[in-house]
Amino acid sequence: MEYQFFKEVNKSFDKAASYTKHDKGILEQIKTCNSVYHFTFPLKKDDGSIETIHAWRAEHSHHKYPTKGGIRYSMLVNEDEVTALAALMSYKCAVVDVPFGGAKGGAKIDINNYSVDEIERITRRYTFELIKKNFIGPGEDVPAPDYGTGAREMAWIMDTYQAMNPNLNAEACVTGKPIHQGGIRGRTEATGRGVYFGLKEAVANLEDMKKLGLSTGLEGKTVIIQGLGNVGYYAAKNLYDDGAKIVGISEYNGGIYSAKGFDFDEVYAYWQEHKSLKGLEADQYFEQPNLVLEQECEILVPAALEKQLSESNAPRIKAKIIGEAANGPTTVAAHNIMKDRGALIIPDNYLNAGGVTVSYFEWLKNLSHVRFGRMDRKYEESSIMRLLNAVETLSGKSFDTDIISKVAIGPDEKDIVDSGLADTMIQSYNEINEIRKYHDTDLRTAAMISAIDKIAKSYEQLGIFP
Repeated sequence: MEYQFFKEVNKSFDKAASYTKHDKGILEQIKTCNSVYHFTFPLKKDDGSIETIHAWRAEHSHHKYPTKGGIRYSMLVNEDEVTALAALMSYKCAVVDVPFGGAKGGAKIDINNYSVDEIERITRRYTFELIKKNFIGPGEDVPAPDYGTGAREMAWIMDTYQAMNPNLNAEACVTGKPIHQGGIRGRTEATGRGVYFGLKEAVANLEDMKKLGLSTGLEGKTVIIQGLGNVGYYAAKNLYDDGAKIVGISEYNGGIYSAKGFDFDEVYAYWQEHKSLKGLEADQYFEQPNLVLEQECEILVPAALEKQLSESNAPRIKAKIIGEAANGPTTVAAHNIMKDRGALIIPDNYLNAGGVTVSYFEWLKNLSHVRFGRMDRKYEESSIMRLLNAVETLSGKSFDTDIISKVAIGPDEKDIVDSGLADTMIQSYNEINEIRKYHDTDLRTAAMISAIDKIAKSYEQLGIFP
């Protein structure tokens, strides 16, 4: 039977909705995808041949404007996928209190089959099609990078949009841009770093760790990472730097496992050079990469694509904590299997919200036309110096110049972004964890309850419903 991603998302929605008291009409409006645009266009390839490209953009919820969501280039892109991912974006934004509706888009292409020039032509034409239908704009719909796209593609999107809409705020039509083109420091690593902050907060909960038979903190926790893309790399790197032990790594063409752990920096350098994990010293090398996910570990982080944990492999997953860094990596059946054996599943509709959180900061920066920290960094440094001088006067002792140079530093843009991201992930985790305990349910359902309540309240405040 063909996997229906949007149907899986709606199963989670329906379960959470049963815990609420909202009118059925409101619940149906929240669940329904408002707009889906499927379009095709011709691509003239470098060899002169013509290829038809299929592309989509879905805007799931208009309870907040603009809508927000990534653009992915993958052969898996279809209407069901972008609709499901747009819905997840609506719920994710609500969970972390980012004032956007959810959207998602993509083109059905394998980027490995196209030159850079061809990808640029695809991206610019894709943008032009969105402009024609009013599916892009700082106050309408703001795309971002996703699987198969990055800062380069976002720069092309912005340039195309500005050419068609030359106005003061055009830069805010897309996020995830290069720094010198209106991007924000900290955006590249935001999703993976958000995963790290979420997991760190989860393992700090004494009550939950006792139930799992684990100590609190990341130090010494064994971790398996699936995917060394942008999200997987930064999640693994931050976990590793904070004392976790990376014992397994899975990529599309193979995986490795070693109970004693890996030097993650060495593994990643090897991967960057060879685009393969084969040849690294390990207890086991797996030609079938998904077998790595079934090995012994305390934390499993699927950071690739959807449906990686299904009914077929969930009974063999040994991890006590599942940190969903990807969108939709776990089917409903798999979730129930792992939950029933006692695993703590930290869901995608919360855990990978770091990207959209920092995208929100970038959007605000573009609209305000001021870099974070520019107005107050020097003032804060001066305030710290005045405090240090006062302490020196009262104590009669002078601080070492090295200490002063380390303490009297005002925050730059990256510091402010990182602080905002950490606060968002920590506060949101504790909020959904309280909902989980109140309803005696799981974190996925709790996060969805939180999202439904917030979106329903937005509709009611708009006066759309009585």
